[in-house]
Amino acid sequence: MIITSPKMLSQVVREFRYKDNLSQTDISKRAGIKQATISVFENTPESTKIETLFKILTALELELVVQPRPTSTKQAKK
Repeated sequence: MIITSPKMLSQVVREFRYKDNLSQTDISKRAGIKQATISVFENTPESTKIETLFKILTALELELVVQPRPTSTKQAKK
C-alpha cells in the first residue's frame, strides 16, 4: 500500500486496529503509551512524534517500509 500523507497513514493503522478487533486502550497498553495518544494519532497524525508512531506500529505488529518511487512517478514530478 502506498501512503502519501500522515492522515492516510493514521487511517490505515486504524483499519488494522479494527481488523484485529482492538481498542485504543488495548493498543495503548501494548505500546506503553496513553490511550489519548492513540486518539491524537488517529485524529491529528501530523502532530505525532516518530517514536510514538513506531510504538503504535510495534503494538499492532506492523512495520514501515521505505522504498524509492517508481521512475515514472519521479519523471512526472519534474
